[in-house]
Amino acid sequence: MGLRALLGWRPTIRRVRGILRNAVTSFIVLAGTFWLMPGITASNLVALLGLVVLVAAVGALLRPLLLAIATVLGGFGALVLGAMVQGIVLYVALWFAPDTHVANLPVVFGASWVAVALAALVNWFADAGTDDAFVSETVRLMARVRRIEEKQRSALPPGACPDGVLIVQLDGVPAPLLRWAVRAGNLPNVGRWLRTRSHRLATWHTGIPATTPAAQAGILYGDVSRVPAFRWYEKDSRRLVVTSRPRDAAEVERRLAGDRGLLRDGGVSISNVFSGDAATCLLTVSHAALPGRNARGYAAFMTSPYGFTRAVVLGIGELIRELHQARLQRRRDVRPRVSRGGAFLALRPATTLLRDLNVTLIAEQMARGAPVIFCDFVDYDEVAHHAGPARPEALDVLESLDQVLGMLERLSAEAARRYHLVVLSDHGQSQGATFRQRYDESLEEVVARLARGGTNGHRPGAATRTVEEWSRVNALLTEAVARQGPTAAATRKAIRKHTRDGEVSLGPADEEAKAIAERDPETVVIASGNLGMVYLTRHPRKVTRDLVEADHPELVAGLVAHPGVGLVVVDEAEHGPVALGPRGRHRLRDGHVEGDDPLAPYGPRARADLLRHQEMDHVGDLVLVSVVEPGIDEVAAFEELVGSHGGLGGWQTEAVLLHPAGWTLETDPLVGPDGVYRTLLGWLDGLGLRRPAAPAAVEADADQSAAGVPAAASVRLPSAGG
Repeated sequence: MGLRALLGWRPTIRRVRGILRNAVTSFIVLAGTFWLMPGITASNLVALLGLVVLVAAVGALLRPLLLAIATVLGGFGALVLGAMVQGIVLYVALWFAPDTHVANLPVVFGASWVAVALAALVNWFADAGTDDAFVSETVRLMARVRRIEEKQRSALPPGACPDGVLIVQLDGVPAPLLRWAVRAGNLPNVGRWLRTRSHRLATWHTGIPATTPAAQAGILYGDVSRVPAFRWYEKDSRRLVVTSRPRDAAEVERRLAGDRGLLRDGGVSISNVFSGDAATCLLTVSHAALPGRNARGYAAFMTSPYGFTRAVVLGIGELIRELHQARLQRRRDVRPRVSRGGAFLALRPATTLLRDLNVTLIAEQMARGAPVIFCDFVDYDEVAHHAGPARPEALDVLESLDQVLGMLERLSAEAARRYHLVVLSDHGQSQGATFRQRYDESLEEVVARLARGGTNGHRPGAATRTVEEWSRVNALLTEAVARQGPTAAATRKAIRKHTRDGEVSLGPADEEAKAIAERDPETVVIASGNLGMVYLTRHPRKVTRDLVEADHPELVAGLVAHPGVGLVVVDEAEHGPVALGPRGRHRLRDGHVEGDDPLAPYGPRARADLLRHQEMDHVGDLVLVSVVEPGIDEVAAFEELVGSHGGLGGWQTEAVLLHPAGWTLETDPLVGPDGVYRTLLGWLDGLGLRRPAAPAAVEADADQSAAGVPAAASVRLPSAGG
């Protein structure tokens, strides 16, 4: 492979300039490494210059071999090899260098990481803070992939390959915040698209629940009836379902409508909760798998000096930055705020690794010519949960995502087909002090106090701890333990306490589910942001208000009167679902209001949102939405998150849809993730990227249309893509 690369090399100005730059960078990096690492020495300047040439030559010869090995090893093997490859290259170069001395192999391994850190710093300064070096390396990967693909299949005649679509999900970004950032000039790429009118920025209303699994079920399948929250309790199976656990995500995906997935016709799912019936699934929670042997981009990322090791170095920088930012919040007494320690300290740098890996995987699939690619970037959502949606650290992450969009635009020029870029978010976020911070008790403690009149020590089951950030980590580790070989065996041993039936479940989800299953409590309390649900588990089906009050006479009235609860939705035998507030009630079916309307603080769509939510599978017997502060739109999350989403109030239901300017929306504004699904489906149809649905799917569409759920819309496209 190395010989083929050398024989195929041709001198160009760009390549010569790249060689000179790499030589200068390598000299600076190696000189700095030798100065910092006392176990490695070079006799003179000439020896150091010779080592620069040796490192370049050894890297050029060894990296193709290591890439091939990583491809054979598959996902987790490539991850392990990626941590070692820089040390291997440096050790071999030092072994051949006659005028250098090295103490031992551990010193070389440490020196390799010091060299990577220095290289990342030097390249950052040389590129004025951009990712030019990373993009150049990714372009080379795309060129290799395209050559391989062209050899494996005959080239299509000009014009025979329709345009493709790249859909990028910016998890949790509110539309008002994105608009403000564009107006402030902080998002140069998105701003350029809007100012040149190549794209149009629209807002879509998510409804309730405003969560990633609910949004992706609607966006990828057009089905909004299966996911009532991020997690929920199912009375028929008496178990807790948490969509951050791969087995639960897979079960929910099986329930979604078959053969209707947005990515059905050769699409690719990257870092999503559900696959959308994609032919290729990478880092998708419901499939719980690292990229396999056919994902060359994954192996290349792990073995490249601009890939895994660079991402680790940048992640360490993010960790240091996070510690400083959290300390600054405490010293300035910024409120509202929550603790930013614990698992978040490990998960924040992991988002940097995942972001760069996502870009590499997208680039590879564009080089292969995948017709539709859908990828979720979770960076903003993770930071905004703990720092606040509009805080400086969250805005910094939003700016870095704009930089990612610019990289993808540049990389699309090297793709096997023309790609149109669509950017959307799955929900927004709302800020506020948590329910516990405000009232010194959690939602489950309130329910425990009110249930049975508080006289018998009633203790409900609860699932209110934060679990969302564990989704991708659990998917990665689940795949790792399922593989064969020493690395997989070591992983199984290290995390055996968190592994059951071959699935890894880090975080509190398993603990909460186990506690509920073992205790089999009379009531279960679920939290998803400022959306809460209470289940009376002794009744096999959803119960009406009279049955709730027969079992727990003070529960409904006590929750309605609580200052942190904005409204309680419960079924009444005569009127159906009713929203109850402290000074009034609103019948959801006919819109009749008595007293002060409890839905008024939640906007004009609140009634339709709540009514639709009541029709979903496995919705709670009582549905609660926290109070929203008038004027500032702050909510009181039932989880310990300063930025939250799931219910109503604030920016959490205002999501983004940035699309080519000539493409029309089904309705404006779009309402519900199924509305986004129909719009995207219409665009794919217009580009010729959808095959006719199977007969079963056509019948399912007809059944849903008869039930009041619209089928896929036909959306007009311009003759030339935007």
